[in-house]
Amino acid sequence: SRCDCSGGVCAFGSCRSHLSVSASARLSRRRPLLPGSPAHPFSLPPPAFGFLFDVDGVLVRGSQAVPAARQAFRRLVDSGGRLRVPVVFLTNAGNCLRSAKARELSQALSSLPQVSPEQVILSHSPLRLFSQFHQKCMLVAGQGPVEENAHNLGFKHVVTIEALRKAYPLLDMVDQSRRPKELPPPTTGFPTIEGVILFGEPVRWETSLQLITDVLLSNGNPGAELQDIPYPHLPVLACNMDLLWMAEAKMPSRFGHGTFLLCLENIYKKVTGRELKYEALIGKPSTVTYRYAEYLIKQQAEKQGWKSPIRRLYAVGDNPMSDIYGANLYNTYLKSAHQNQAQAGVKRSPQAASPQTEDDLHLRKDCNNSVESCESILVCTGVYRHNADVPSKTEECTAETVFHGHRDFCFDPSLVEASYIVQDVNDAVQLAFKKEDWS
Repeated sequence: SRCDCSGGVCAFGSCRSHLSVSASARLSRRRPLLPGSPAHPFSLPPPAFGFLFDVDGVLVRGSQAVPAARQAFRRLVDSGGRLRVPVVFLTNAGNCLRSAKARELSQALSSLPQVSPEQVILSHSPLRLFSQFHQKCMLVAGQGPVEENAHNLGFKHVVTIEALRKAYPLLDMVDQSRRPKELPPPTTGFPTIEGVILFGEPVRWETSLQLITDVLLSNGNPGAELQDIPYPHLPVLACNMDLLWMAEAKMPSRFGHGTFLLCLENIYKKVTGRELKYEALIGKPSTVTYRYAEYLIKQQAEKQGWKSPIRRLYAVGDNPMSDIYGANLYNTYLKSAHQNQAQAGVKRSPQAASPQTEDDLHLRKDCNNSVESCESILVCTGVYRHNADVPSKTEECTAETVFHGHRDFCFDPSLVEASYIVQDVNDAVQLAFKKEDWS
């Protein structure tokens, strides 16, 4: 079986539901709304649903908008240019500020209203809830404004990879041109590092891999002589587990932060004989990230004055191992009779989807349990390949499918089966509108 979405019809064998989505019938033009007038002449009730949109491969490819994205957003706004339903942009990107990503999306989509930073969840956005680490001295790795991002998330004391390298230049030895020409004086007064934040893939992988490993082996004092290797090691918070992502290149996928994590995990295990452990895994498919997205959806609905509780979320993505896995894992979480079942699909790192985490992050009191489901919609404009990413027979999945998910998430075939497969994001919006009887 294979997915033939060219006509907006999914015939993929492992898809849970098949729905033909007509691409016709654009929204008719209406006169501008007067203050206080309803958005639609038919007086539609307040929305009971919201959208979680992935960005790369769904709305844009690189810096270019996917053509269907602009069509989709023309459906999502009323004649006054206001959003008709709550929308959150849920991306595993993390090498920029939320405000910059919001501007980038507004520009790419030519959307009205403009995308606000409050609608954007980057891979690291939920870290603002990890207040138990905000006063600790944290090593931050990645690219872009990592220091500014850390401060914006609430971390008070941060050290960058570059600052650590300057303090201890003898640690970074792979690039011979960057080795010190003469022996530097010993470093004094450098703070002890108490944890590590991995924001995203760095530029010089060899430098980051070496220095992060040194920090973990030295218990935060890489300038000291190595004694016994501490275990468990310092807390490690990792954002964005995507192995691959889609850009403009004709070759299908580019290395993501998940590839960097794979390197770090294997280096640490080869050197120490032990598993690298994560205090938390943030970003899709982590349940914490989707819980935070639900929180922002509800905040947005309240801000718009929509009184009806949000009952359903539609998560639109192009990556079965990230977007679809995460949405389905969260759907399992929502449907669990007991919250301790939220660890479904997690193998070794309970923090990735732990109900205890929710208490620590103060999300439980901010999120009532009105949302009942999170439907996953897979589009064919990005990473997903019609007949290669999901096995044709789930019982043969172990032999037939290469699992691109993170080490700490076991491969459950049901979690990579999309609720729906459509051609693009415009079809996804139409599908949700049809299910909600929304026009």
